Amino acid sequence: MQDRRAATGSAAVYSKAARRFHWWTAALIAIQAPVGFSMVYRGPTLKIWDGLTNGLYNTHKLLGIMIFFLVLARLGYRLTRGAPPDEPSIEAWQKAAAHATHWALYLLLLLVPIGGYLGISLYPALDVFGIPLPSLTSADQAAAARVFFLHWVGAVLILLLVGAHVSGALFHYFVRKDGVLQRMWLSAGRRA
Repeated sequence: MQDRRAATGSAAVYSKAARRFHWWTAALIAIQAPVGFSMVYRGPTLKIWDGLTNGLYNTHKLLGIMIFFLVLARLGYRLTRGAPPDEPSIEAWQKAAAHATHWALYLLLLLVPIGGYLGISLYPALDVFGIPLPSLTSADQAAAARVFFLHWVGAVLILLLVGAHVSGALFHYFVRKDGVLQRMWLSAGRRA
């Protein structure tokens, strides 16, 4: 089910499918965050409502839908296929922190797009590049503002957790020089 053990260490690596899910999710978040912050800066902050701002909003909605379904598939894969055992050299508190971070990311990567979709239903702004979307609720712009604020808080939490996740991976690669990063990105290997 999972890939073989890493050539340079004793830890099993994630399967090819799990690694693809991981890197596609990372790529979409790397695009989504700047698009989201740019659209809010141009629209509500600068009050620039033009084709570029509209394109940013449409792109953000489309990416949010893509992220939701990708993470849903990724979570389904993880729950049915599992994950390799933890790197054996990691201390218990580090394992607990890593697991908490991963599961919090799964949760937020599902809740934040749901919140965004609820917000566009309440606003209402239910189309993506002219394609209509089904509504979850009737229009209520005051409620939409509250939902969009929570959506923003969730997005910031995702970025903080991603930052912690990346920092941890780099710590293991550059400081501990163990096989943690190699488990998700085989070509990285261990530093000599």
